[in-house]
Amino acid sequence: MKNLILFSVFFLVVLFRGLAQTSVYKTATLEIIQLTESSFVHVSYLNTNDFGKVACNGLVVLNGGEAFVLDTPVDDQSSVELIHWIKSVKEAKPTGVLATHFHNDCLGGLKAFHAAGVPSFASQSTVDLAKENGYEVPKSGFSQEKAFKVGGNTIEVTFLGEGHTRDNVVGLVKEEKVLFGGCLIKELGATKGYLGDANLKEWSATVAKVKMRFPANQWVVPGHGKPGGDELLEYTFELFKGSF
Repeated sequence: MKNLILFSVFFLVVLFRGLAQTSVYKTATLEIIQLTESSFVHVSYLNTNDFGKVACNGLVVLNGGEAFVLDTPVDDQSSVELIHWIKSVKEAKPTGVLATHFHNDCLGGLKAFHAAGVPSFASQSTVDLAKENGYEVPKSGFSQEKAFKVGGNTIEVTFLGEGHTRDNVVGLVKEEKVLFGGCLIKELGATKGYLGDANLKEWSATVAKVKMRFPANQWVVPGHGKPGGDELLEYTFELFKGSF
């Protein structure tokens, strides 16, 4: 009986989260989904050899006429589209963009943001890896963590350990308890995905640190796939537990 009640509660939570996600903009190259009053997931699409066409998530935080972006769309075209939506539809000023790690699904459209005069940020490790790999390089680096103000909201960006890459950071929209996990965090049912730059030994330990630092989130947004709640942290922890 207890298990049945727990399953029913879990089902209702998942159903509510699905209904709460509202698509507010959609074209062939970009979709924008509203999660909360200030937080929007942007989805663009990367063509890969190993996984086919992959939907890639980023986050836009809009508050007080300002906008801050966590991870660019995958290319300049979809990034120009996102910047246009922010400026023209939401009538907001992009005050910054941050890459959560050095792969193309995080900074593939960075050149478009630079062309638009948007300040760019990343951990110093991401800055160094972007240079080493010949990618567009974020302009400002930081060591372990940094806070960004967006109107009345605060985004706390933190490096808590290696996992998907050795530079992956996560970001919390503090007032709304929206955690952007990026590619460190997996959607429910996901496989381990691309592991070319991963640290499998540390991945679960890093997720455990994320759970401890940022508990009781309203939303958790993975790098790919559907947002959910803290169950995504637990799923990712278990997925990589004991991986070597």
